[in-house]
Amino acid sequence: MTKYNPKYWFDDIPVIGKMTPSEAARKLQEIGVVDSGVKVTRGRGEKRWGWSDKPEPWQYTSHTFGFIPVSNLNSSNPVEIKHAGDIEPDQSLKNSRIKITLDRLRVFNYPGGGIHFILFDFYAQNQIEGQTEHLHFNQIYRVQGGEQAGIIGYPIFVGLNVGSEGIAFKCFTVNVKNEDDEKLLEFLEGDTFKGGLKLIETVNPLVPIISSVAVGLTKMIASRNKNIPVQDFYMGLDFTKTPTRARLSQGSYIAVQIPEAEKWDWSKWVFNPVNGQIVSKDKPNETISYNYLVFSVSTVND
Repeated sequence: MTKYNPKYWFDDIPVIGKMTPSEAARKLQEIGVVDSGVKVTRGRGEKRWGWSDKPEPWQYTSHTFGFIPVSNLNSSNPVEIKHAGDIEPDQSLKNSRIKITLDRLRVFNYPGGGIHFILFDFYAQNQIEGQTEHLHFNQIYRVQGGEQAGIIGYPIFVGLNVGSEGIAFKCFTVNVKNEDDEKLLEFLEGDTFKGGLKLIETVNPLVPIISSVAVGLTKMIASRNKNIPVQDFYMGLDFTKTPTRARLSQGSYIAVQIPEAEKWDWSKWVFNPVNGQIVSKDKPNETISYNYLVFSVSTVND
């Protein structure tokens, strides 16, 4: 497998929402989807591809980011959700070590039907001994379309060194429909990977190797027949009060895949601690009708 620089990101591999309509149609046809998201018209004897008038949730390329603060565990009252840029940074996290876990994964609508086999590439920067380690870590999840994955508190990075500026966190997902690739990736379901990427307080020469392999694996799978990249987002979390940035604090961050034109208002949504659901503030039985994931940040107790 080719050796990749851990700084690499997947800018040369577009998610399906950034593909041309004809490219997207070809990828959808590979998995047997012929009437979803794109349309074809004929003019002067040639086909013309275009996006459907009714976009599918997996077409959106924008994300909105919310934050659920640490709350009283003895209370059953709904917890307000704020935009990740509308919170106070936790200055105690400077130069500390944190744990990042995946707590929710909602696949409202991914290309194709049935159970989705989803490859994640998680990226973070590890600030250590005056250096920056670029981390990549792969995990896979099986999720029935329209439902949530059966996970909570799934470790991603354990012992991530924050530094004084904050952290950078990225996520790239691939909807894997190639049966051979599904079998290839089953090793990621082993206990070793379920424990997350454990980091130490000194430079680890193995980290660049692990990250390079993770990048190469994701790049290979994303480029293969029947496999479709769906989500790609970046979060920079720091300690400033610059209004257009997001802050780093202990709690849970929500990344929702939405259309760019969506006028999203986090004040209309709350976290229900009784059932662990994100629901409408006015309609408690209504959930978010988009793809989203929730990851949490907490301190590491050595």
